[in-house]
Amino acid sequence: MADSSFDIVSKVERQEADNALNQAAKELTQRFDFRGTDASIVWAGEESVTITAGTEERCKAAIDVFKDKLIKRGISLRALDIGDPEPSGKTFKVTGTLVQGIASDKAKAIAKKIRDEGPKGVQAQIQGDQLRVSGKKRDDLQAVMALLKNAEDLDIALQFTNYR
Repeated sequence: MADSSFDIVSKVERQEADNALNQAAKELTQRFDFRGTDASIVWAGEESVTITAGTEERCKAAIDVFKDKLIKRGISLRALDIGDPEPSGKTFKVTGTLVQGIASDKAKAIAKKIRDEGPKGVQAQIQGDQLRVSGKKRDDLQAVMALLKNAEDLDIALQFTNYR
């Protein structure tokens, strides 16, 4: 019997992210506490989001609205890398990015975690911006999935695909 395997990826579905952004933009225009603050949220490239508002507090509130919409659309907040609002003229502005793919240093950390804490007989191979985990027993692969789902130190949104 051939080895069982699955892939570990970090991808954000663009359509879901777009829906979350559109819902957040609509809420910013309709909510009473955002009136007169010139709060807006727009795409600033393929994976970047720009949020602007009249005050720092409204900018942080707009970030919270966007995070809330991402959660409702099933996107992990670990996939959003956003900083603190910076003054830009008369407004405050913050740029965030949706992280796609697993960086090589994170991939090495995940492979090391699987090697150190995972069941014996399970191998992890780095393949570009994803990892392939393979082993003889499917139960061992499910144990690796559970290990990675509960890992707080990874700080990256992980999805498990291509389970065979």
